Amino acid sequence: MVTTHANSSTTAVTTPSEALVRVTEAAAFASARAMGHGDGTRADALAVEAMRIALEEVHLSGRIVIGEGERDSAPMLYIGEDVGDPSGHRVDIAVDPLEGTDLVATGRSNAVAVMAISEPGGLLHAPDTYLEKLIVGPPAAGRINLDFPVDANLQIIADSLNRQISDLTVIVLDRERHRELITDIREAGARIKLIGDGDVVAAVSVAVAGTADHVVMGTGGAPEGVLAAAALRCLGGEIQARFQPRNYEEINRLQAMGISDYKTRILTTSDLASGKMISFSMTGVTDGELLRGVRFFGGGGRTHSLVMDLEANTIRFVDTMRIFDRDHVGPIRLTP
Repeated sequence: MVTTHANSSTTAVTTPSEALVRVTEAAAFASARAMGHGDGTRADALAVEAMRIALEEVHLSGRIVIGEGERDSAPMLYIGEDVGDPSGHRVDIAVDPLEGTDLVATGRSNAVAVMAISEPGGLLHAPDTYLEKLIVGPPAAGRINLDFPVDANLQIIADSLNRQISDLTVIVLDRERHRELITDIREAGARIKLIGDGDVVAAVSVAVAGTADHVVMGTGGAPEGVLAAAALRCLGGEIQARFQPRNYEEINRLQAMGISDYKTRILTTSDLASGKMISFSMTGVTDGELLRGVRFFGGGGRTHSLVMDLEANTIRFVDTMRIFDRDHVGPIRLTP
């Protein structure tokens, strides 16, 4: 799907998913200007500011139920913040304005702007802490268990795909805390893809056929877990997760939000994203395995997004050209 827009805030928006992609596109365009400049905080700030403006332009009235920023001390769309047009369509928002700030700072692949919305109450309201995660695509959904040993889950996933464990690729964040997990995966015989950032991209990748990625394991951010769950509600995969607070402050925040069984409770996909009207949008900032990054041309730019709407049962890849300066734009190229 290819769309072309003039740079105008009056462009009509007719559906929640159309509004959502306008917001992630705006964040991607803004943060992409900082690619390779060595300043991830500035790239994040540009994405945040662009999202704030875009939310007002598309007439969404949102509350951030889980967002990014506290861990990085970065400019944030903070938890509990009301954003957008107060007279607009009321939604709950899970957001990572720029997943992969360091990726943009250094010009590396798989940075994205990502947001999910639902009717109020449809996305988990939780602090910006960490989750232990196990994420699979549709064939293994309903069969895994976060409490099972690593090798047992890998055997289940392999069986669901009619493969051997040695055929599987496991995505793991490259962090010191995952040394034991990595050892267990290697001993089970599976292959490993270590990534520097990109929990949400990884979650989508294992739920889409043909990527050669099969499971995500390890501990990562709670906002990314909720965003992944929203995507998986649309794609049919599964996430199981458990809170992993790192200090008493995070424990107190969990308890203040009514989450007292964080040590034992396994959160399901529907626990994290229970809504019936979930929309999800992810726009590439730098080139990646699923999405192309922002391309700038004379007088405009081009984005590539994945946009999903649970209620409408639609999954779209959207290729958008936005005209910033009509007087200086050249011929439009139809192919990327």
